[in-house]
Amino acid sequence: MENYYTEKTNFYGNTSPKELIEKYGSPLYVYNESILRQRCREMVSLVSYPYYNVNYSSKANSNLEILKIIHQEGLHADAISPGEVHVLLKAEFKPNQIFYISNNVSIEEMRFVIEQGILLSVDSLSQLKLFGEINPGGSVAVRLNPGIGVGHHKKVITAGEDTKFGINLEYIPQVKEIAKMYDLRIVGVNHHLGSLFMDGDIFIEGAKLLLEAAKEFPNLDFIDIGGGFGIPYHKQDGEPRLELKNFGKKLSRVLETWADEYGKKVEFKIEPGRYIVAECGVVLGKVHTIKNNHNRTYVGTDLGFNVLARPMLYDSYHDIEIYKNKSHLTEDSLKKVTVVGNICESGDIIAEDRLLPPIGEGDILGIMDAGAYGYAMASNYNNRLRPAEVLIKADGSDILIRRRDTLDDIMRNFIL
Repeated sequence: MENYYTEKTNFYGNTSPKELIEKYGSPLYVYNESILRQRCREMVSLVSYPYYNVNYSSKANSNLEILKIIHQEGLHADAISPGEVHVLLKAEFKPNQIFYISNNVSIEEMRFVIEQGILLSVDSLSQLKLFGEINPGGSVAVRLNPGIGVGHHKKVITAGEDTKFGINLEYIPQVKEIAKMYDLRIVGVNHHLGSLFMDGDIFIEGAKLLLEAAKEFPNLDFIDIGGGFGIPYHKQDGEPRLELKNFGKKLSRVLETWADEYGKKVEFKIEPGRYIVAECGVVLGKVHTIKNNHNRTYVGTDLGFNVLARPMLYDSYHDIEIYKNKSHLTEDSLKKVTVVGNICESGDIIAEDRLLPPIGEGDILGIMDAGAYGYAMASNYNNRLRPAEVLIKADGSDILIRRRDTLDDIMRNFIL
């Protein structure tokens, strides 16, 4: 059953894809509040260690209403730009609930974060020195590279031997020297292995490496062991979820044992982004064209990579649901098709050579698991308008949480 996920979860509440498109237009991002809250609660209850916090990685989805719900569920947040800080503060996160994980930032950006009263992490010796020059005597965290990485694509592996992120462990003595030079207090260490692991053991292996390195710093307040928690993008094929129960128990034992040996009940943080928001989001679009070029059938939609960039950037897989417009298309057999968008580039492909039930012009497609790095990466490329965003509330009603771009928005920043 191709619409298994949204039917099982009552994703669209009291409405339907057709009604949503008629009301708000196409393409359209749709989020489900109940699924979002459930994923938040799963992360909050992951470990039993009492001094533990979940920092939502806001780059995954920074819609104001989504952030408000995440805040209501008791999560804190990571930020990586002044814009993310601005929106998080508008969503009622307090400065002490935001952790700024910087990468190659300017002196102006660093000052902005410091002036907001937000703790900042640096990931190079030169940036630690810069921090000391503009904020001597301050508190800071350092991002370390434990030497291993993980990810679904080389572009999202954020630790190991081939990455721009983090300070290699061999440079810890220099970190201490710079901290002493500027009377800095190193209050935390953090790392991030990469994105989309589905086996908790690799996460624990990386955490152990970070914890071993953390022993070099005697007065830490917290250790951020990273994120990257994966979700099953191949639900229609029966892909299992990341197993949390035993994973959480193993991780709890590691954290508790380390804290006992360290002699201080430090706070432990994790920083999931995708896990929190991916499955609560679907992007809807309309089929405008069915055509055959040589031996390939193309399904042409309004879901260009200006709307959903992940398949083009990372060769990412998303399940597709089909919401029929014409009842006479009742054929049951699967057909191999390539689903494409409306951007003037050959790489504008959502799904290549995918076996799907019959699709007709006028049908609506739902691209599953689009809540993370979906709208967040949307653009005005080709001067296309970014879509609206809608929330299906817990009571099943739908509300607009970001309006669709207009042609005036395209012109807004030009000097006329």
